[in-house]
Amino acid sequence: MARKRILLAKMGLDCHDTGIITVAAMLRDAGHEVIYLGLHNNAEQVVKTMIEEDVDAVGISFLSGQHMTQARRLLERMRARDIRVPVFCGGVIPADDAAELRALGVADVFTPGTLSRDVVARVDRRLAGVTA
Repeated sequence: MARKRILLAKMGLDCHDTGIITVAAMLRDAGHEVIYLGLHNNAEQVVKTMIEEDVDAVGISFLSGQHMTQARRLLERMRARDIRVPVFCGGVIPADDAAELRALGVADVFTPGTLSRDVVARVDRRLAGVTA
């Protein structure tokens, strides 16, 4: 697969970044270019960076329980700007919420315990256009 540009960010007040930094390293090791926006971003900041960096995908990490609200805001801002790239969410996300996130349009959800190779494989499959 050709190298892809992937934006990673933390949204809201969540300040636990160990997981997203680990994912950034995994994706870089797999050959992707990763742009890490850092902590405390809002949906508009993420969308602005997506446009500026011309990314192929975005990954958002949550630990604080704000995943539904923040993901919904991000997806709304993306739709308003007609941005059509896969959105991945990761973190402490209950199974019922993961299903709801997918129904809202999130490409995939990664929870604690997902193996590194599975994260990379699932992201790569989605970026290659495979949706199942």
